[in-house]
Amino acid sequence: MVKWLVAGVGDIARKRVIPAILAEPRSSLAGVVTRNAAKAQAYPGVRAWPTLEAALQESAVDAVYIALPVAMHAQATIAALGAGIPVLCEKPMAMSFAQAESMVIAAQESGRLFGVSYYRRLYPKLIRARQLIAEGAIGQPVLAEANCHGWLESEERAWLRDPAMAGGGPLYDIASHRIDALSFLFGRPRRATGITSNAVHAMGVEDSATVVLQFDGGIHGIVDVRWNSRVPRDQFRIVGTEGEIGLDPLNGPELRVAGHVETLPAHANVHYPLVENFVDAVVNNLSSAALASPGDQAKWVDWVLEQVMRAPTQ
Repeated sequence: MVKWLVAGVGDIARKRVIPAILAEPRSSLAGVVTRNAAKAQAYPGVRAWPTLEAALQESAVDAVYIALPVAMHAQATIAALGAGIPVLCEKPMAMSFAQAESMVIAAQESGRLFGVSYYRRLYPKLIRARQLIAEGAIGQPVLAEANCHGWLESEERAWLRDPAMAGGGPLYDIASHRIDALSFLFGRPRRATGITSNAVHAMGVEDSATVVLQFDGGIHGIVDVRWNSRVPRDQFRIVGTEGEIGLDPLNGPELRVAGHVETLPAHANVHYPLVENFVDAVVNNLSSAALASPGDQAKWVDWVLEQVMRAPTQ
């Protein structure tokens, strides 16, 4: 049985991560880290600590899920790895590429597993898209386009609007997933730039971002995300020399190619396959190569985010 400690009991942890741990037959929730004692009361019999440091000193757990704000990811991950405990961390990894690299180094030095929660890598439709590309179903891939549009997040996740805690707005929150999905399909991005704007909302983070990427083979990627559109969009397509693969909406079940539609739904709890994958690696004493999203691959999303944030604004 893998005993989990969940650090941070926010929206994602309550709705997805903890339910996934409780549903995974080889897992149990051993403890939570939260400064809000009321949140801990939702899990009777589960011990709670106000700080991760205290939990690491006083608990005996087999895995830690870091569900804290982005600004806390690096320090928390490095502390848990230093205590000899495998870590699965929320995305994006950190506030900077240097921090992300330090997390990967800590994992290597500790010899413990370190994964990042880019759960879309386990979407059956994205796995199928990669297979179709490899089989030449659309010829040579040349372009991938993704967008995710919506309005501001609810007040329940208000910390996302604070650059000191979140790093950025929709760039960090939702573009990161799509950048990683492109990396899953095409490998590490080789070039990246982009623009950010506050077209509608005056706040500390951007309300819109457009990312331009280049992958090996001259493949271009475009990711557009925004919190300033009341028309929701979740589009994703891959264009090749001989056709295209349509995944609209990315979070839906359908994949379209060559006039055919395949229905490949994700798990009802999108975090469950990720937790299951991590537990497989822990239980079977596997290397990080067995993880769906190992830190040494996920860190390149942080590199892209940094290139966009550093890009000239005029």
